[in-house]
Amino acid sequence: MGFAAISTDFYLPAMPAMARSLHASPEALALTISGFLAGFSVGQLFWGPIGDRFGRRIPIACGLVLFIIGSLGCALSSSITIMISWRVVQAVGACAGVVLARAMVRDLYEGARATAMMSHLMTITAATPLLAPTIGGQILAFGSWRSIFTVLTVIGVLIFGLLFTLPETFPPNRRHHEPLARVFAHYKDLLLQPRLIGYAGAGGCLYAGMFAYISGSPAAYINYYHVSPSYYGLLFGLNIIGIMGANAINARLAHRLGSDRLLTLGGGIAIASALSLTVTGNTGWDGLWGLAIPLFFYTATSGFIVANSLTGALHQHPRRAGAVSALVGAIHYGSGILGSALVGAFANGTPKPMTAIILGFSLLGVFFLLLLKAPQKVT
Repeated sequence: MGFAAISTDFYLPAMPAMARSLHASPEALALTISGFLAGFSVGQLFWGPIGDRFGRRIPIACGLVLFIIGSLGCALSSSITIMISWRVVQAVGACAGVVLARAMVRDLYEGARATAMMSHLMTITAATPLLAPTIGGQILAFGSWRSIFTVLTVIGVLIFGLLFTLPETFPPNRRHHEPLARVFAHYKDLLLQPRLIGYAGAGGCLYAGMFAYISGSPAAYINYYHVSPSYYGLLFGLNIIGIMGANAINARLAHRLGSDRLLTLGGGIAIASALSLTVTGNTGWDGLWGLAIPLFFYTATSGFIVANSLTGALHQHPRRAGAVSALVGAIHYGSGILGSALVGAFANGTPKPMTAIILGFSLLGVFFLLLLKAPQKVT
């Protein structure tokens, strides 16, 4: 589950050195991130049905091989174009484990227990961005930026070996044995399920806002409020701790309140936080903390929204958990790319575009939450 974060956050401290070594502009270097996100989003749509057809372990193993090859290719890249190409390969491989890990939770657990387990996984996933840049910086202190991708290659090999300690969670009698072309066509059927779109859309709106925050907060904090880069890292880390705390609370409340109510609660907190953020961001009221405090509560809602949107979607389609996990994941990360792109398109040197985009997607999330009232259809 942590592959998405380590694949990018590990090398963030090395980006200036990469730019010099590969003679790349900042815009070209940014494509190593957006190219990874695009490959990660689309790649999930491939691995989900494969996992429903062949089980979980074999596709994860194949994805790990691609991740290892892509990471090694990045380490050996001689130009930014080659680097971007290998990043896409790395992303397609990395997303296999992520999408099928979520499906494995559905294979093993149901109801509130599934919600709690998903929250535990999300807590670990949230911790990864907190640690990865620090680890990457330490690697960079003893080697070049290529060493970071070499370490990622080694991590891929180690996880590949550990994969053999995991049992297969999706037995042959539960798998789909129809031709893969037909299996991929089932995405159309899934897209016609209102409740599934409700869960996926609610999570997608959160991802769009979160990526707007990730893309817009450096300029808002460092350029607009003149926060030092190290202090910015502290503020970013506090938000991740908030996400981890919310996931822990979500896991404890799952049995009492249920995933739908917790998802709605998260959506309500997100709207309240986004409204406060918009007011302070546009008026400058209370300065830096007027921005930082609402952002803390907004990002923390990830702990309620992501796990519950995934659990709710997977609950309806246990025999197609791989495809559902892939579709929801692709919508989540695709929405994230949109949120990030909108911040870039409307950037004006102030926090206003970021706050407006966060508010807009938070309000849009209400529409998707209303779709959860549609009749439930389990397949």
